Order: sequence, then C-alpha cells, then structure tokens
Amino acid sequence: MITTELERLSVEAGHITLASKTVLPERVHIALRRQQELRYGENPHQAAALYVPAGRAPEGLAAAKQLQGKELSYNNFVDLEAARSLAAEFKKPAAVIIKHNNPCGSAEQETLCDAYLRAYACDPISAFGGVLAFNTVVDAATAEEVAKLFVECIVAPGFDEKAKTIFGAKKNLRLLELPPGGLEPERELQLKRILGGMLVQQPDLGELRDAELRTVTMRVPTPEEMLTMRFAWKVSKHVKSNAIVFARDSATVGVGAGQMSRVDSVKLAVMKAQGPLQGSVVASDAFFPFPDGVEEAAKAGATAVIQPGGSMRDGDVIGAADRLGLAMVFTGVRHFLH
Repeated sequence: MITTELERLSVEAGHITLASKTVLPERVHIALRRQQELRYGENPHQAAALYVPAGRAPEGLAAAKQLQGKELSYNNFVDLEAARSLAAEFKKPAAVIIKHNNPCGSAEQETLCDAYLRAYACDPISAFGGVLAFNTVVDAATAEEVAKLFVECIVAPGFDEKAKTIFGAKKNLRLLELPPGGLEPERELQLKRILGGMLVQQPDLGELRDAELRTVTMRVPTPEEMLTMRFAWKVSKHVKSNAIVFARDSATVGVGAGQMSRVDSVKLAVMKAQGPLQGSVVASDAFFPFPDGVEEAAKAGATAVIQPGGSMRDGDVIGAADRLGLAMVFTGVRHFLH
C-alpha cells in the first residue's frame, strides 16, 4: 500500500487523489505482500511474482479471477494491464488487441463482435498470439470469432455461459474475469524503479473537453472526423512513443509505435495498414516537429489530424495541413508513454 506524509494527498478507498496544484509527497511508503508466484519473468530464466498492497483486498487486474488456462507470466500481466487500461477508455462495446505492450488493433462499435472484428482487421498478423481485452461481457458470437485465432490471454468483466464453453475447448487459453470496478482508470501514483532509486509520477488521466480543443487550420473537421479523432486520441495514449494512430469509423486502421522519429512512426503505421487509408484520421501523441509527418499522413489518405501542438514549427506544420486540405485540431495535452 502506498502512503505519504503530505496533507495535500488524500487516501480514499486505497487510492491517492492529488490536489489541483500537485505536490508529490516528500516520502512514499510501500507495503506489499506476495499474492502469486508467476510462471516466469520477462524471460524464462527470470523469477517473478505478483505483489499486492498489504492490508487491503486486491483490486483491478490483481483481483481478476482466472477461469482457465496455464499459469500467468510477468509479460502476461504487463500485456493484460495494457489491454485492460485501453478498454477502460471506452463507453460503447470495445475490443483491444495487445502485442508486446502495444495496441495492434482497437475498436469501439455498436456490438462487441463488430468491435473485435474491426480491431482484428487492423493488423491480423500481429494479432496472432496477442492479449485481448473487452469492456463488456463477452458473448457467444464474439467468442466464436475470437476462437478462430490463437491468443494468449483474454480479460473482460465477464463471459456468458456459451462463451465459456467455446473458450473451454482451448485448455491453455488464459481467461480472466475482472472484479466490479475492474475497468476503472488507474489512479494511484505510478512507480518505476531505476538503479538506486524510484521514479514517481501521477497517472495520465483526463478526457478531452470541447473547450480545450482548438482547430488551427482553415478547414474545420466534420462531426464524423471529430468523433474518430477522439477515439484515435484515446488509443494514442496507450501506444509507445513515438505514437501515430490512423483510424476510421472508431476503429484503428494503422498503428505506428516506438519509433525514434515521428515521421517514421507515420510511415510504419502506413506500412502496416491492411488497406487504403483514404478518409482516415490521424492522432499523434506529441507534436509534429516538422511538416514531413503531416505530409506523409496526407499522402496516405488522411483527411484530419489531432495532436497536442506546441512545436517551434507549428506554423510550418499548420501551413502544410492547409496546403494539403487537412483539418487539424490541437489538444494542448501530450501523451508520451515510455
């Protein structure tokens, strides 16, 4: 359990809520107990275990009930949390496919089955051996489609009886059922170990507000473009930087992750797309430092871009968007994920 010595931080139901003007605590105390030994760590020669806060009941993914399948590994939990946290962003039925801690497909649709099919269509090759998350109870129609693919793990708020029967034929498939509240955003301070110390930060929370969005181009995005840009923006928050997400009709159609230059993330997303990108929108987790990324997106068929803005060359980037007939929206918020 994380506790602090600052009155500016309140602990409610085991969660730390930070005041409007955040001052991180001078001291952070952590008390954990080992809950579960894991199959292995990031690699088979590394031992690993799941620890949970001492003195309170487990929550979230740590409290998920494993319904079937092999023992979980360290990587399974890392990917399951990445999948769960992205699925938690959506209100309509949504499906997320994670591979090596990055979304290779995500969609929010009217039915869960449609959401899965759209997510899978984004990158079927990478989806093989992936980890899936759903934000609502998995039904038989969705299970039948998922069962056609080899996947490592699935996490969801529940599975209906027919879905359990379908997945039951795959004995090694790890099936996890989230507890109530398992799709809540992570609100505790985030910790990352470095040699000799610990980095501590707030979680990346908050939704886009209309008042914070600023159209900076001559062309204003259509309502349809704006809807899908909001979807793509949510996904970009969960893609390793540099992150570029192409989307259409609230489904990803191309994802570029983890590149050292933003234009290369655009090119990678275009390369991995399974079909034409004409009419798609693009989300970027940070500003475009040069016009080249926007030019590559437009060349691929994108019609609108959502990004934080804030580059020294914003004027050049906006000028390129106007020249190419793109709509561009600034959020003023960056979503780096390392």
